[in-house]
Amino acid sequence: MRNIALTVAYDGTNYHGWQCQPNVITIQQVVQQAIERILDHDVKIYAGGRTDTGVHAMGQVINFFTNKAIELRDLGRGLNSILPRDIRIHDACEADPTFHARYSAKAKTYVYCILNRPFASPFLERYVWHIRHSLDVPAMGEAAKDIVGKLDFSAFKKKDEVYKTAVREVMRAGVKKKGDVIYVFVEAQGFLRYMVRTIVGTLVLVGSGRISVPEFSSIRASKEREKAGPTAPAKGLFLRRIRY
Repeated sequence: MRNIALTVAYDGTNYHGWQCQPNVITIQQVVQQAIERILDHDVKIYAGGRTDTGVHAMGQVINFFTNKAIELRDLGRGLNSILPRDIRIHDACEADPTFHARYSAKAKTYVYCILNRPFASPFLERYVWHIRHSLDVPAMGEAAKDIVGKLDFSAFKKKDEVYKTAVREVMRAGVKKKGDVIYVFVEAQGFLRYMVRTIVGTLVLVGSGRISVPEFSSIRASKEREKAGPTAPAKGLFLRRIRY
């Protein structure tokens, strides 16, 4: 039995997230159907990250098992020939039998993109949160340092979402600006639902001068979602990379 791993990129605009759901179109559904069409047998695919509705990916990783002897290059080409243009296979490889796209991951990196200028861009509309007023990027970067470490992120999770523990370990976090685009990046072993988007929404409050850096730290320490900022729009979020 072969364990095949694929690196997938997609524009999540037209999909109800990664995971299969009844009565809606999801990325997992579309990819799985394409793989089954090429291999001519049912497959179960496992993903490194379950992106939400409207979230994009540059480096989603999936794996599945097959007995077919198809060449990996032919598999990638075949899938790209039948997948919609907003989903692309970037790489295909044969993985160790014990490899699991989710459980073998050491860390995942998400990047959030903010277009920070008075006027929007029709070319970036699907991929950024447009904020007209100028943001204080150094202050946002200083606040982002507070989320690095093994911490309780209850203040930044989806409201009323229940977890056994809201503790997650963030290895890296920061804020950079290039041109008119601000990039917020977070690398962690795992994430709570809406965690990155709520962190971004709260960092925007810092950048707007509505809360201070110490107040951002107090919000994180409070573990209370009500004290944090808004959940940033899904369209600005990208699953950048999964590290194994």
